[in-house]
Parts: sequence; structure tokens; C-alpha cells
Amino acid sequence: MTKLASQQRKNRTRIKVGKSTRPRLNVFRSHKYIFAQIIDEKGKVITTHSSKILSKEQKAKAKTKTQQAALVGESIAALAKKKKIVKVVFDRGEYKYHGRVKALAEGARKGGLDF
Repeated sequence: MTKLASQQRKNRTRIKVGKSTRPRLNVFRSHKYIFAQIIDEKGKVITTHSSKILSKEQKAKAKTKTQQAALVGESIAALAKKKKIVKVVFDRGEYKYHGRVKALAEGARKGGLDF
């Protein structure tokens, strides 16, 4: 994959997500961690969570990166509920809806977010 192809995928996703008036749940995936942010329509970050800041008990419970992503999804949903956000748009960026990204989305749905 070239940088051009990944940028095109990201732009296609952003066009679809950009038409919504809901806040968006943005996902960034590195080799080691996964990050999730809820961003409002103006581009201001409302809340954020990542696998980097999971507690020791949570890391012991979730042995794989996919399990950690599911925990991040549940945690970001709990933080969103505190801010009275229930409906969001899922912004997967340039990543396929597969593996860790899918686990995060399912964890967020399990935590109570609607998208």
C-alpha cells in the first residue's frame, strides 16, 4: 500500500462522516496501542481514551491487543455517557472495519454508544 492509497481511504471515510451533525468517534491504531477520541462538529476533542492508559488490572484481564481495544471501547462509551453523549458517528479513518477497530466499535456499542 502506498501513502496515496491510505490517504484516499481516509478521505472517503471522512467525506461520509463529515456530513453528520453528531460527534464522531475517531480511532487511531498504532502497532502497540489503540486510541479513541470523541470529537464534536467543530473539531474540539470532548473526551479521549487509549490502551496506553489502561490500569494494570485491565491489562492483566485483556491479554491480546484486540481484547484491550474492546476495553478501550467500553471505557470511551462510559466517558461519553458522563458527558451526556449517546449518539456518535464511527470514524475508522484509513483502517478496515476488522480486528482491533471492530473490537473497539463493538466495545463502544456494548458500553452504550449508538452508531
